Amino acid sequence: MKERKPPVKARVGIFGIGLAAYWSQFEGLKQRLESYQHEVETQIANAGAEIISAGLVDDAHGAQKASDLFARSDVDLLVCYVGTYATSSTVLPVVQRTRVPVLVLNLQPVSALDYENTDTGEWLANCCACCVPEISNAFARARIDFNVVSGMLFNDPRAWTRISNWVEAASVNRTLSRSRIGFLGHTYPGMLDMYSDFTMIHAQTGAHVEVLEMDDLEVRVNAVSASELEAKKLEIREVFQIAEEGRDKISKPITEESFDWSARVACGLDQLVSDFDLDGLTYYYRGWAGNIFEQLGAGVIVGNSLLTAKGIPASGEGDLKTCLAMKIMDCFGAGGSYTEFYAMDFTENFILMGHDGPAHVAISNEKPILRGLGLYHGKRGYGISVECQVKTGPITILGMTQTAEGKLKMLVSEGESIPGSRLQIGNTNSRLRFQQDPAEFMDAWCAQGPTHHVALGVGHQLEKIRSFARVSGLELVVV
Repeated sequence: MKERKPPVKARVGIFGIGLAAYWSQFEGLKQRLESYQHEVETQIANAGAEIISAGLVDDAHGAQKASDLFARSDVDLLVCYVGTYATSSTVLPVVQRTRVPVLVLNLQPVSALDYENTDTGEWLANCCACCVPEISNAFARARIDFNVVSGMLFNDPRAWTRISNWVEAASVNRTLSRSRIGFLGHTYPGMLDMYSDFTMIHAQTGAHVEVLEMDDLEVRVNAVSASELEAKKLEIREVFQIAEEGRDKISKPITEESFDWSARVACGLDQLVSDFDLDGLTYYYRGWAGNIFEQLGAGVIVGNSLLTAKGIPASGEGDLKTCLAMKIMDCFGAGGSYTEFYAMDFTENFILMGHDGPAHVAISNEKPILRGLGLYHGKRGYGISVECQVKTGPITILGMTQTAEGKLKMLVSEGESIPGSRLQIGNTNSRLRFQQDPAEFMDAWCAQGPTHHVALGVGHQLEKIRSFARVSGLELVVV
């Protein structure tokens, strides 16, 4: 498959803090703290960030200069490395103008002081914990969004994993806030949970919604060349296995005509994404009596599955909010497949989850299957659909809903994808087991007023999503 879009690096502003009065009293202390700060900056850069460093801030003038630097540098996250004691009055001005989340690093260079042999200078080189409560109080009273990571500067996987999660979350937020999401057609009529206010999406995420017409797709499908078509058909055969007619009465053999059409529409979708510089796509169009728009709507599943695997998540039924959730999960490297609740299994204690339409085939447990369908249930048209199961092992589902006040809200739960038989109906479907039994889980999930779709990803991603929620300012509920 084609290469994915490169990730957008977070711009992380870093400043160390100390007290200017110490430098003349304790020779070498400032240089030592600067070396520690260099270590912090190196580690954060290695986590994938673009570093904007203001150096060591130790007085009010330095705080103002750092504030000016960060304000003009468009940073996504501020990191305050606490080297030694510093007054909160030299820290607060740095972050007030920038108004982005702040991560306070309380990282002690040594695991314990040598109490019998430690003098004042050595203590000050390790007393980062001293002013962190003071800084936290100032930030809280100034309504500054902040978080503290405490631990050791060296050889502390717990602390550095948390810091890396914050850097990754800032990168995902920067990516989402600069994403262009295509809205092709309209939302499936009557699905009230999925109706979205485009202004709300722009205002709360920064993402741009590009409204598209089916004509935009039609003209590009009509322009596909013979060589483009053959290359796409080859790609599809490499990615998917072709199913024979299945057990379902609506299952049909895949004809050469239907295969060509799916490949042609996939080429048109690629061009649509390129021409409008899209980072995601949500779509639905009902069509009528076999007209061209009905044919286009029925032919997008294969192409949109390929796009989703390349980092351009495609959600069906015009579900814009779930497309955003899919984008978040994909940016975390978890995939994010368009999914809904299928059935509860009280015998083996799992929930069957899946969906018709596009799948994130890059996280399939095995080579995904193309299956011909004589109709799409609840929709017009017929053609080729994708059937697969998400990889077995740890999984995370992420839902994006909207409150009565118009606020976006994320719902997240971790679980496990387990092996076992599944439906062979041309849909994605996976056996997912959560901590609660199926009934308890469904009750708890529905109590949050969700949409009926989620983004299903691999791995346990809760801690990263927690960090993303803090960076983005979106509400998060863990179920």
